[in-house]
Amino acid sequence: MRGRLFAFAAAAAFVLAGVGVAQARPFIAKDMVMMDRVSDPHVSPDGRYVAYDLRTTEFEANKGAHAIWVRPLGKDAQPYRLPISDKGATNPRWSSDGHIYFLSGRSGSQQVWRTDVKGEAAEQVTELPLDVETFRLSPDGKRIVVGLAVFPDCSDLACTAKRLAEKAKGKPSGQLYDHVFVRHWDEWADGTKNHLFALKLDGGKAAGAPVELMKGVDGDTPTKPYGDDNDFAFTPDGANVIYSARIAGRTEPWSTNFDLFEVPADGSAPAKNLTADNPAFDGQPVVSPDGRYVAWRAQKRPGFEADRFAVMIKDLKTGATREADPKWDRSAESLAWSSDGKSLFTVADDVGQTRLFAIDVATGAVRPLTGPGHVTGFDVGPKGEIVFAHDALDAPAQLFELTERAFVRSGHAAPPPPLALATTQLTNHNAERLKDLQFGAYEQFDFPGWNGETVHGYVVKPAGYVEGKKYPVAFLIHGGPQGSFGNLFHYRWNAETYAGAGFAVVMIDFHGSTGYGQAFTDAISQHWGDRPLEDLQKGWAAALSKYSFLDGDRACALGGSYGGFMVNWIAGVWNQPWKCLVTHDGVFDARMMGYATEELWFENWEQGGMPWNVPQNYEQFNPANHVAAWTKPQLVIHGQKDYRIPVEQGLGAFTALQGRNVPSQFLYFPDENHWVLKPQNSLQWHDTVEAWLKKWTAQP
Repeated sequence: MRGRLFAFAAAAAFVLAGVGVAQARPFIAKDMVMMDRVSDPHVSPDGRYVAYDLRTTEFEANKGAHAIWVRPLGKDAQPYRLPISDKGATNPRWSSDGHIYFLSGRSGSQQVWRTDVKGEAAEQVTELPLDVETFRLSPDGKRIVVGLAVFPDCSDLACTAKRLAEKAKGKPSGQLYDHVFVRHWDEWADGTKNHLFALKLDGGKAAGAPVELMKGVDGDTPTKPYGDDNDFAFTPDGANVIYSARIAGRTEPWSTNFDLFEVPADGSAPAKNLTADNPAFDGQPVVSPDGRYVAWRAQKRPGFEADRFAVMIKDLKTGATREADPKWDRSAESLAWSSDGKSLFTVADDVGQTRLFAIDVATGAVRPLTGPGHVTGFDVGPKGEIVFAHDALDAPAQLFELTERAFVRSGHAAPPPPLALATTQLTNHNAERLKDLQFGAYEQFDFPGWNGETVHGYVVKPAGYVEGKKYPVAFLIHGGPQGSFGNLFHYRWNAETYAGAGFAVVMIDFHGSTGYGQAFTDAISQHWGDRPLEDLQKGWAAALSKYSFLDGDRACALGGSYGGFMVNWIAGVWNQPWKCLVTHDGVFDARMMGYATEELWFENWEQGGMPWNVPQNYEQFNPANHVAAWTKPQLVIHGQKDYRIPVEQGLGAFTALQGRNVPSQFLYFPDENHWVLKPQNSLQWHDTVEAWLKKWTAQP
């Protein structure tokens, strides 16, 4: 076994430069809930500023509030909040003339507004009868494209608005469907589709009638439920729009086949399919600065949502298409071109970290630009600046600037050490909160797992760790299952909240996790209950052997989504080590899950078919079949609006526990989906879980 230590002091020095780390008290769940959240950075067209979103928590109102902040790019500048944020503002985007366009509901519906870099006054840009879901400005500033939810058979927006109003007040309330996908994530289908509409801009204000760019398209752009302006892009001349959509119909719940379509921005011609030859996912297009190429994220296996995302490039003149990174065994997340068009930047999971990478367009060579930690949003400026958000297990996100001009391009010399490139910290939000908080030190370790292959995990020491003392353990199991509990500041499964409550934490990135190569990710499909279980068992044994402060006799296993499935599974097949269990939105009856969930492509791939075709596959690792062996106290948590794993799965587990007289509780959220998002609900979740762990791991 080999260990890699990313000490707290080193991580804090990078993320919280200039902030003294005072060990006054442990970090707890309320601290996590109240942290200001930095995201969505965008560099101005002159390279002088970055605008970004800052979410603060209004705890009494039980919600988050968003504001737009601007930070002049330079070592000594300070960020400032735009006054127009007082009435609500999100999604800051720069226009070519240096204005900031944004979304706000201040007029009674969500529309596009604009302001200058001082942000003292706002002008309304769109006055549409429907909420604007998202928008994008053309590079020349002459057009804006907005995403609107419309009834496809309506001839204009007024028709959709009228029908929605009648539906809201009408009776009876029944809705008739003739094919599945009747609900998705946390909403029932209402018959609308997200479509793109183009409007001309005159003096910064939308003028003329909106032109529908997707007329007759049975699909959604932005994609539902969480799509945004990354789903479409202008060509640099503003003449065309390239968007990603999945053609709907009866096959939609089984399909991951998104295609790229190019359409004139004036609506003068129908869209043409640029990726018709690929039956799997194609999405998130970005067009090169010279307009010659479009790059995008693509998968090769239809129906597999966790297939590797390759970076594809198409010559828009010749139609020639190639993969930019064929030898790189990582899965690209977001994409952006360098200002000179020679590189593409992307973020990808990488051995327990999430790094920013540069891909050389000519050679396909890939190099990491950041080191330990977790990079989320980033943007590329006109002079080679890259601004990115970075967090870590012990530090919420801040913005940093990495100068693109510092890269060594010629000959693709070995990259410099991580974070040795010219990097400037731009923001220091939460400084006052963080200076009085104490986090647990963490370490990454590895061990031989299933098939003898190397598996990685993290151990987090309790805050206030004392050498020679043993601590109870929270054994966290991530969801996905194609995900990772890596070096990141999570707002739902934050390892440091357990450390602050006095627990040591163990997290294993079992087979199926992302960031270790596609074969490692593939290994879990149709093997939910054996290969990852073996990794968890061997990882637990390895952690106990390596870290003497772990009290193996006072440990509880916790997980959500797939992690909740695994907790239900180990309740019947590996419950010996655990004093208690916690399952959040977990699968209890695998066969019923196949019938009741909405994204059927997921079940179809993961189980090797649908339950009426391969019932044996669903029974092979079905927790419901092992209830007779359930003996360990278990807390079950579920949200009513979770349509990925419906609430009956949680109720079924709780019924089984109660019927067997196993100590158990059921925490039910009528207003939450697959996640727990509202601040007061989040705190209740953590308080309930912490009380459960402490009850069953208390010293005798």
